[in-house]
Amino acid sequence: MDVENFIPSNPIVTPVHIQPEWYFLFAYTILRSISRKIGGVIALIISVIILYFLPFYINCRFRRILFYPGLKILY
Repeated sequence: MDVENFIPSNPIVTPVHIQPEWYFLFAYTILRSISRKIGGVIALIISVIILYFLPFYINCRFRRILFYPGLKILY
């Protein structure tokens, strides 16, 4: 019988020995920041969708430095 089995759990604090890998930190942070499970899952799905469509949005909004003569001179 381990003494740690009888310590009440705290859902707000993650145990020290549990550390996510660096490539899951964004998902871990999103899931921890929203208290309801379904809300966290929806936020995670929306963030992945945003990350998927972000390259397409940026390419059509910005042009190369050749098209900005003022910035070209400053550079």
